[in-house]
Amino acid sequence: MSIAHLRKEYHRKRFDEADAARDPVEQFRVWFDEALKAELPEANAMTLATVDRTGRPSARIVLVKAFDARGFVFYTNYASRKGRELAENPHAALLFHWVELERQVRIEGVIEKVDAADSDAYFRERPLGSRHGAWASTQSAVLPDREFLERKVEAIAHEMGDDPPRPPHWGGYRVRPDRYEFWQGRPSRLHDRLQYSPLDKGAWKIERLSP
Repeated sequence: MSIAHLRKEYHRKRFDEADAARDPVEQFRVWFDEALKAELPEANAMTLATVDRTGRPSARIVLVKAFDARGFVFYTNYASRKGRELAENPHAALLFHWVELERQVRIEGVIEKVDAADSDAYFRERPLGSRHGAWASTQSAVLPDREFLERKVEAIAHEMGDDPPRPPHWGGYRVRPDRYEFWQGRPSRLHDRLQYSPLDKGAWKIERLSP
């Protein structure tokens, strides 16, 4: 079959203005809880898109680890490619795609580092191997081979033992949204798309976008 002929008809649900929560965080929570209840694989996986100082974009999958009215939090190496790009241009876009529910959530906003205490607390919750790996990995840098990385992890584990501190180059970011879009697949590609943009005093304007 030709790639051009690959398509799926969406028909599970609709998403009307009357169904939408007035607050986008509450609407996200409803959809996120439904993704968890459906036992989707890695429901907290999201695409993170960044842009460097020249305007060249890049994207990758990361895991959201917290969200509330302040924004969406993920953790990474500050010296990685995404960390360098966020230092140059502190704007980001997120995309959640829950294929089985025929839904997407798009989020755009400015980014900031989370408090060091929050990064310390989350780092202590990570599996020991991941903590050693955070010290060993110069994320996004070229490696000579896999064995080089494995030897480095072994050396870190021997040196730091069972309670390594958080590396200074590793921690959390928070995306503070200024735009949300909730996308529900519909038949004939006439999808429901509701966009939230901020008004005064914490209120949000909800608008329907053309599919």
